[in-house]
Amino acid sequence: MDSQKDSGGSRERRYTIKKSVVGEAERRVFKINYEQDLNPGQLEVVRTIDVPVLVIAGAGTGKTKTLIYRVAYLVELGCNPQSILLLTFTRKAANEMLKRAGALLKSTSAEDVAGGTFHSFANMTLRHYAKVLGYGEQFTILDDSDAADVVNLLRTRLSPEKKSQRFPKKETLVDIYSKSENTLTKIDEIVFKEYPRFIEQIDDILKLKKQFDDYKRKYNLMDYDDLLKNLRELLAQNESVRKAITSKYAYVMVDEFQDTNKVQGEIVRYLGMDKDNVMVVGDDAQSIYSFRGANFKNIFDFPSYFPNCKIIKLTENYRSSQGILNFTNKVIDAAKEKYEKELYSRKKAGGRPAIVGTENENVQSKFVVQRILELREAGITLNDIAVLFRSSYLSFDLEIELTRANIPYVKFGGMKLVEAAHIKDVVAFLRVIENSQDAVGWHRILLLHPGVGPRVAEKVLDRLAHAGTGEKDAGQGAETKIPSSAEELIGFITGEGKKFTKPIEKVESVLRYYEPLMREKYDDYAKREKDLVMFASIAERYKSLQTFLADLALEPPTESVVDLGEKDMKEEQITISTIHSAKGLEWNSVFLIWALDGKFPSMYATDDDEAIEEERRLMYVACTRAKENLYVTYPMNVYDRESGKIFTKPSRFIEVVPSEFYERWNLDFE
Repeated sequence: MDSQKDSGGSRERRYTIKKSVVGEAERRVFKINYEQDLNPGQLEVVRTIDVPVLVIAGAGTGKTKTLIYRVAYLVELGCNPQSILLLTFTRKAANEMLKRAGALLKSTSAEDVAGGTFHSFANMTLRHYAKVLGYGEQFTILDDSDAADVVNLLRTRLSPEKKSQRFPKKETLVDIYSKSENTLTKIDEIVFKEYPRFIEQIDDILKLKKQFDDYKRKYNLMDYDDLLKNLRELLAQNESVRKAITSKYAYVMVDEFQDTNKVQGEIVRYLGMDKDNVMVVGDDAQSIYSFRGANFKNIFDFPSYFPNCKIIKLTENYRSSQGILNFTNKVIDAAKEKYEKELYSRKKAGGRPAIVGTENENVQSKFVVQRILELREAGITLNDIAVLFRSSYLSFDLEIELTRANIPYVKFGGMKLVEAAHIKDVVAFLRVIENSQDAVGWHRILLLHPGVGPRVAEKVLDRLAHAGTGEKDAGQGAETKIPSSAEELIGFITGEGKKFTKPIEKVESVLRYYEPLMREKYDDYAKREKDLVMFASIAERYKSLQTFLADLALEPPTESVVDLGEKDMKEEQITISTIHSAKGLEWNSVFLIWALDGKFPSMYATDDDEAIEEERRLMYVACTRAKENLYVTYPMNVYDRESGKIFTKPSRFIEVVPSEFYERWNLDFE
């Protein structure tokens, strides 16, 4: 920094030498041997502190370790821990990083770092500056359910112009409003793209949004989206406040930058605008959360936000064998937009991935089960085995086979087959068809019908009980007056429900009856219809409805592990998971099932280039979870009832991989 003044005919200039943290690093004696503990790329990240930094951290390259060491390094340099801001996506992640940094330093000083989520940082900041935005400092935060209740309260006061058309449910409205806020997208664009059946209600949807915002401001309330929106507004529109906030932080670090939404991306830009002191870590190849509002472009826009930024790539992988990395490198090479990088490993164990085409879905499930048992016999614990899939419903057949083989499992992402509400509905229909005295089943399906509440349902159940088991009397001759919708249900159960013999015929009959009810009950019925299609395909294999229902009703395997009687098996269970829920995790052996074009990528993504690219990244994330064994399977003959198409081609994402990078397994049968 310099200043100057005139002194007669001469000019004098004073120039101040800033205190150099980097210069001090050369003279400082560190507790931690950074050169020994870190590879060259990680070390460069830790020591680069005088410019904005974009770290492209490939899968399994020690991203978290690098962040921890950088926190420790800054503390060792003498930086006040409270002037370091570490933003993560969960409070738990921030706390664990800071505890590990403290353990490295053998000091609790690192735990004083200002670490937390974007939302917690926004809350803390807005408490000091709420008045600038017209809020009181004691504003109340609404959680998701609170926000939905407020929307519902206002929704009931609203009189939609076209009462003949159903208005979105409160959860749907909150989802629309949240997506609009987090992606900075107009509400009508979101409705048109994702909820086209409500496009004629757009005026009321917009009116309700304004009422929702006015209500929150009137009663000094903020929901989760408001925290981010208001922080962004504060930083963007008030320079003096922004500088007061950013002056507190000498260094800003952001984890999982590829998962930030547009608002969070702009918050990061404003935080680093005055000092160029921002470092972000992420991997463009693992950006898979657009459905939550994550903006894939943030990680590519960072260099334009900070033109003098330094890009450092971490490419040494500590998780997977080179054979698996050769395969996954080729999967992501085909991406249209990416940061070029080639992951490598020093691990020699493990061979090439296996590509396994099976005759049908059930053979796929049987292959996975048999191979899991073989891996277990080879000494790989069940805890170190995972089965991954694109969508939750794709595991239903596998779950039945795992149960039959007494293989305990825990499922992440979505729900188990019989836990999904719409599947429970269908199962209740089938149970009543099988056993007309099933009062629990009757109660559930009665409540699906208009005009039937708990009291009416009890009256119907009482009438059915008095009618005994004679179905002839179930729908007529009773004195109790019940709604026509309940009469229609009784007629269906005692008529069409009973006339079919094969389980698949009964299921298809129930689905024809149930789908209009489901469309009224769930705004996201289109997603749920896929589950019903899969449910029907499983029913097709059964000859007896009783057997089918019995298999579905078996106790979850995780509740019967003790019954196996083997001490070493009590704590063991394989993981079955959607790929989204598996991100950040790893296993010795991974099965990726349903790698079939039309399922992965979904047939609904084929007309959208951005959707296809995200599906490709999802495939990459799935495959990079494996350490030593990777099995990619797909059924070769699948008829999709919904589209009327037969899928037979393996996923386009594995077809681009040259054959020398995998083994193709052909199945024989005894």
